[in-house]
Amino acid sequence: MEKFRSAWIQGRTGNVTQMHHARQGQITPEMAHVAKVESLDPELVRSEVARGRMVIPANINHPELQPLGIGIAARCKINANIGNSQISSGLDEELEKLRLSIKYGADTVMDLSTGRGIPRIRENIIRNSHVPIGTVPIYEAVERVPDVRQMTPEIILQVIEEQARQGVDYMTVHCGVVLEVLPLIESRITKIVSRGGALMAQWMLHHEQENPLHTHFDRLLEICKKYDVTLSLGDGMRPGCLHDASDAAQFAELKVLGALTRQAWEQDVQVMIEGPGHVPMDQIEMNMAREREVCHEAPFYVLGPLVTDVAAGYDHIASAIGGAIAAWKGASMLCYVTPKEHLGLPNGEDVRAGIIAYKIAAHSADIARGRPGVRDRDDAMSRARFAFDWNRQFELALDPELARAYHDETLPEEAHKNAEFCSMCGPRFCAYKLSREVAEKSRDMAARLIPHHCPETGARPEPLRAVGGM
Repeated sequence: MEKFRSAWIQGRTGNVTQMHHARQGQITPEMAHVAKVESLDPELVRSEVARGRMVIPANINHPELQPLGIGIAARCKINANIGNSQISSGLDEELEKLRLSIKYGADTVMDLSTGRGIPRIRENIIRNSHVPIGTVPIYEAVERVPDVRQMTPEIILQVIEEQARQGVDYMTVHCGVVLEVLPLIESRITKIVSRGGALMAQWMLHHEQENPLHTHFDRLLEICKKYDVTLSLGDGMRPGCLHDASDAAQFAELKVLGALTRQAWEQDVQVMIEGPGHVPMDQIEMNMAREREVCHEAPFYVLGPLVTDVAAGYDHIASAIGGAIAAWKGASMLCYVTPKEHLGLPNGEDVRAGIIAYKIAAHSADIARGRPGVRDRDDAMSRARFAFDWNRQFELALDPELARAYHDETLPEEAHKNAEFCSMCGPRFCAYKLSREVAEKSRDMAARLIPHHCPETGARPEPLRAVGGM
């Protein structure tokens, strides 16, 4: 794969983060690239990165990367999760998921592998990806010991540095799961649903010690500065069902993440905040506002949220509804959910379905937020539909292959691509075709029946009278 950033990253040493450069008044090539693809002023991008309201995940050891911005000033992004498990999948399957993720429009991809061969899978994913790659380092740390309780702070930090050296652009770290928060889960139905949060809680209670990622946060920041790893401060206490949404545990952890955000910014380390989970629709806007206030407007990266708990097999739809609302109200990135959520390890088809659902959610939110140029594609689609330009409609669709396949199920011949109807209405009942005739005839009728204003006499035409009783 082309090393897009090779020339940009030559000779960068010391604190190499995009935030550090931005606070020095420098517009890096990465910032300039983001400004170009987002149609933003480069200085606006620099200032947003400097204040922490935008992140550009761009590890200096990921030269294949084509940078993107995640923040409220940019279009809403979506993330696709891939990765093997201890039960299923291997390198070839994960590379195919990566290919599909990029093909269908994922802006970032997280490798959440928990099975065998994690470093090898991750290396291949990074080297074959021009989008930012994220990880959850504790998964690999746990794989290195027989039992999570035997994990040490040194093992965790070693794994984090090794992943950073490979080129991981952002990492989910569950630094906010602290001892004082753990008792707050007692009233919950689903307790802790975050894998990383549950693993960390188990370690803490066994050793009766504070979260090592919280205790050694400064050491974590040193690694981030060295490679420009963006921290995605994980929501280990995210609600796993509607009953648990917006509770004391969730917001207590959020307060810790707000303090850690300030601490990271003091070292010029980029930060985004991960959010819920499962949230009723009427609580989503409040959650977005709460994060902005508590975490100082750091970009919010939310999982869904799912707005109902009974959509098993269709959770990509249930969560995309919440995701659209969240993005409309201020989320900067949405983590997709697939139809297999709560049921099993996603395959390639699940990845496609999840991505398309979330592209719809993010795009709809960008339209609602009035982002310049975002609705141009929708207007082009409307014109193509009215003109019966079927091939153009397929091109503009978020999933061109599926759109073409559905059309061709009943009208497969090439001649049908020029037909002024589809199989839904047929040639006699197509509203577009009928309304084109109506528009043409109404123009002709108006020209014949409505006299023009006479400039000599000043006479004005009388309005047409309605015919009949309707």
